[in-house]
Formats: sequence, structure tokens, C-alpha cells
Amino acid sequence: MNILLLGIGNVLWADEGFGVRVIERLQKGYRFPDQVKVMDGGTQGVYLVEHVQAADVLIVFDAIDYDLPPGTLKRIENDDVPNFLGAKKMSLHQTGFQEVLAMAQMLGSYPQHLLLIGVQPEELDDYGGSLRPIVKAQIQPAIDMAIDYLQAFGIKAEAINRDGDLADPVLNIQRYEQERPTADAACRIGDDRVLQAEGVELRPPQSSDQRSVQVDVDYRGKY
Repeated sequence: MNILLLGIGNVLWADEGFGVRVIERLQKGYRFPDQVKVMDGGTQGVYLVEHVQAADVLIVFDAIDYDLPPGTLKRIENDDVPNFLGAKKMSLHQTGFQEVLAMAQMLGSYPQHLLLIGVQPEELDDYGGSLRPIVKAQIQPAIDMAIDYLQAFGIKAEAINRDGDLADPVLNIQRYEQERPTADAACRIGDDRVLQAEGVELRPPQSSDQRSVQVDVDYRGKY
């Protein structure tokens, strides 16, 4: 039996990085049997399909809009998972993962058991920000929930007293938080200083006889 513990999300947007931070804690603090894979899926979307296909049991960690108070932890199982991701998506990585599940099912290799462990975010619009305390506090409860779930399959997690090796050291949350520039030094949600800088000239749009297409761009990939 192959088991995949998968965290999805974007650590650059505060609480949206919850799933990845759960995986970081798992990689640093736990040891699992060889048939268990602990993976940071980030925002890879459809590129995760081969990993999902290979899993008999799939546990996904993510930040999910449940319309509940911030920090609320909730679990969704089996057929409800793809439906819920589609109905309550906050960003394109969730839509992408819904497509991953659909592709795996279409290709004939789909997890027999699927569990989504999600947390209600408090803040998403803080570029470069870390998890808010109320959300960070749910990392360990989410792990405990997953470990309890795995016991039904005879899988036991061994807690280790030292930090294990991360698959990608750059994702270390302590480093991420300590190296973040101050608001005075770097843009977080928009910076008027760019427009005021020397050499920047604002020009009105020029009329043209050529046909043009207007495109609305969402800087966070949300609709």
C-alpha cells in the first residue's frame, strides 16, 4: 500500500502556505515507513498527477475557505474532496488540484482513500508574509489528525527528537520569517514609491487604429 501525505499551497501568500508548512513539520519531526511519501506539492497543479495515481491512500493539507472562523480545522473525505475544492476554491492551485484528481480518475488510477485536512485562513493578501498565529497553531493538530487516520491502515509515525532533513531547505519557516524585509524596505501589497522614483514617467494610453484586446490580470491568480 502506497501512502502520500501532500501539502499544497503558496507560502508567499501568508496563510495560503498552510499545507506546505504542515509538510515541513512532518519532514522535520517524524519518520514514516517506506511506503509513506511526504511531499510538498506547492502550486504544481497537474504535474502532481503521477504522484496521486501512485497513491492508494492520499492525505492532502491545504488552506480552505469553509466560511468558518479563522483557524478552524476541518476534514473532508473521499468523494466530497474534489467537489469541495471546486466549490470553495480560493486560488488557482486548488482548481489545479481538482483537475489532478479528475485526471487520475480518468486515467484509471485513483486513491482508494482520500482525506483533505484544511484550515480556514485568516490572511491571504500579505505577500511575503508567514502564517498568522491562529493558523500556525493548527499545524500540529492537522498532523495529529492525519496520524490518527493512518492508524486504520496499520501505519505508525515515529516522532524524532531532532529536526529531520527538509526536501528543500529554502522552505524552512524560521529562515523565511527571519529573512523577510521590513515593510519600509520592500513592497508587500503595493508601493507608491515605484511611481515616485526618478526616471519613472507616467504616460496616458495612446490611441491606435489597430484592434486591441483588453486583458484583466489578477496578480494573485484569483477570479
